[in-house]
Amino acid sequence: MKYYRKPHRIPFKVKNIKFIIIIISLCIIINSIISFFHNNISPAVIKIAEDKLKNEATNIVYENALDIYSKEFDYSDIMSIEKDSEGNITLLRADTVKLNYLSSKLILTINNRITELENLGIEVPLGYMTKNLAIHKLGPKVNIDLEQIGNINTKYESIFESAGINQTRHKIYLNVSMKMRVVIPLNSKEVEISCQIPISETIVVGKIPNTAIEFSK
Repeated sequence: MKYYRKPHRIPFKVKNIKFIIIIISLCIIINSIISFFHNNISPAVIKIAEDKLKNEATNIVYENALDIYSKEFDYSDIMSIEKDSEGNITLLRADTVKLNYLSSKLILTINNRITELENLGIEVPLGYMTKNLAIHKLGPKVNIDLEQIGNINTKYESIFESAGINQTRHKIYLNVSMKMRVVIPLNSKEVEISCQIPISETIVVGKIPNTAIEFSK
C-alpha cells in the first residue's frame, strides 16, 4: 500500500519575511546608489554644467551686445556736450531714452537666446567627471536642464580718465547680470552671470567738472 504525502508548504509568515528582506535589500541598494550619485557624481556634474553655462551665457551676451551697439550706438548722438563762451565744458548729458531703448533691445534678444539654451540643455559625458583624459568622453551622457530665474538686469557705467592736458577719456560700459539654475536629478544650483561690456571710449577736449555730468541708465 502506498501512502500519499502532502507536499511541504512554507508557512505564510516565512514567505512574508523573505519578501520583506528582499524589499529592504532593494531599498538599501537603491539608497546606496542615490547616495553615491549625490555625494560623488552630482557635485562634479554641477561644476561642469556651471562652467559650461557661464561660458554659453557670456558668449550670448557679448555677441548680441556687439551686434546691437556697433550698429546703433553713436557717441555724438548719445552724448550732448555743452560749453561756455570760453570753451569749457559745463554739462555732459546722456540721451537716456536712446540708451534705455538699446539695453531693452539687448535684453529681449538675450532672453530669446537663453530660451533656446534652456530647451537644448547641456550634455555632460560621465567619463569627463573622472578627470582622466583617456576616458573623459566615454560613458552615458547626463542631460542637464537650465532655467532662467527672474529678469535680466542692465546698468550703464560712465568712467572719466585724464588723457592729457585739457583732455578727458570718457568710457561707457554696460553691466549685464542674470541668474540661472542648473538642474540635474536630485540636485540643482543657482548660477549668477555678470558681464561688463565696453560700449564706447572717446576723447573729450576740455576739462569736465564732476558736477557737470548727467549720466544714468
